[in-house]
Amino acid sequence: MRPVPRGLFDVYALALPHGHGFGERLPFEAWQSPDDHGCAMLTRHAEDGSIGLIVIRRREDMVWTVISEDHALESIEAARARAQAALVNGAPLEPVPSGVQRRTPLHDLEGREPSKIFSMLFQPSHQNVAWLLNQLYLSLPRPDRNWAADCQTENFHTRLWEAQLLASFREQGILVTQPVESPDFRIENRKGGAAWVEAVTANPPVRFEPVGARPTRQPAESAELFFGSAALRFAKTIGNKLQRGYADLPHVAGMPFAIAIADFHAPASMMWSREALMGYLYGISAEALEINGERIAVGNEATQLLGASGFPAGLFRDDAHSELSAIIFTNACTLSKFNRAAITAGMPTRGRRYVRYGKMFDPQPHALDGLPFCLDVTSEEYRGLWPQGYEPWCAELEVFHNPFARHSLPHALLPEATHWFEQDGAIDNRAYYPNTILWSGTLVLDPEDPMPTYETIPAFLEDLAQRRMAKRKKTG
Repeated sequence: MRPVPRGLFDVYALALPHGHGFGERLPFEAWQSPDDHGCAMLTRHAEDGSIGLIVIRRREDMVWTVISEDHALESIEAARARAQAALVNGAPLEPVPSGVQRRTPLHDLEGREPSKIFSMLFQPSHQNVAWLLNQLYLSLPRPDRNWAADCQTENFHTRLWEAQLLASFREQGILVTQPVESPDFRIENRKGGAAWVEAVTANPPVRFEPVGARPTRQPAESAELFFGSAALRFAKTIGNKLQRGYADLPHVAGMPFAIAIADFHAPASMMWSREALMGYLYGISAEALEINGERIAVGNEATQLLGASGFPAGLFRDDAHSELSAIIFTNACTLSKFNRAAITAGMPTRGRRYVRYGKMFDPQPHALDGLPFCLDVTSEEYRGLWPQGYEPWCAELEVFHNPFARHSLPHALLPEATHWFEQDGAIDNRAYYPNTILWSGTLVLDPEDPMPTYETIPAFLEDLAQRRMAKRKKTG
């Protein structure tokens, strides 16, 4: 058997029902069988020091399953000996239990024509994404029967979001189950109780090809940014889900219910659409104005979104939708996120350089803008942004709470997210990670490409596009 690096272990642990939630029995080393089909985790109790061993093994459909768990071993040496005996190279895979749906291989197209974005996963620059997405697909408790087919074709982004949600939940030690067809997830922990979550994506009114699409630009006017077309797209998407009455289902009634949304309504819109979601939910906007020679933030309120529809703004301004406890959101449900998560966890860069640029939250009082950054994803400086030494799934996860919720979503249920809530008549927030990313982009560069700075990004992108176009013409 061979040792499992911390980053890889943390990926495998996402397959456990509670993910990284080991309670008082903390893992301190892990081992893997030579054929990669078995993994043993040694644990030590935080108080009494007792040694334990958890052994998981792949089923015939490659899903991890727990085959043994013992928390009363006499020593670390005994635990390692038990692990050695369990991690036999070439041992038969575990059978798929009777009545349990066999997981369809994600790579098997079964004659289907894949979407362009799914086809990108076969490129060297995105093989880490393919591996990690497959691990999360195999970790889902009970995915839809058509999950793999949807991921391979037109519903790739929807399935990507579900996989990222699973990782974000279990990274926080949350028990995640899928006991019924809808809502998508039931989540639970000891401190925050339980809740139901329905996942959805904000899609374009007219479908477009995301691969190679020219990124949209952030609206210049504050009103359009907060209350324009992006806010309307969020409103219609959330409204369609509310009309289905999930909160009134017998298994949901009396419990918090949240909608988790990711934005794909326009090319690269998630880089700037976060403000539109806040504008729709709370009916507020903010802009920087110069008053008496000082640049300050000024808030504005709106009762309607822009446009002829007259769609109301401020979903969370009254109790009209008290059945909705919160909106869960990320501005980083991307292939780049999966690449960064894999690479910072120790996966190879496969001859590429990954550079992330954008702006981080500025903790200074009355700050009107974020702090710019531009970092190589493999650098110590980048990994050092987070205490675990790699990029967490929850780095961009945000929870917007409904102050009129019939059943509030406890903050303790999602402890590692950034929470937005009403306090003393104003919208306040509390972040778990100090280095909160407001928006970002990720570049996949060749080793010979120069390292840009944040200030040179616009010129760098233009030059990079021209050089790659010339290279393609040269190679025919």
